[in-house]
Amino acid sequence: MRGFLSPAVKVTANESQSAFAEMTRGKRSKLAKTAQTTLIKADQWARGEGVTADVAEALDEAIKAVRAKAAKKK
Repeated sequence: MRGFLSPAVKVTANESQSAFAEMTRGKRSKLAKTAQTTLIKADQWARGEGVTADVAEALDEAIKAVRAKAAKKK
């Protein structure tokens, strides 16, 4: 049992990823479609798992656009 000597790697999600994870499935699906990816890959991104950089950037931009729209309404 050699693995017990190294610390566990803990995946941490950033602010955009946790905001995406809190959204309803319908809204997540629309954002994934906007980012030209699947809901599965978008959910993987939200959990902090590895996805390609272009998908991550597109989802991050989609989240920022939703936040800007919500802030504009207030």
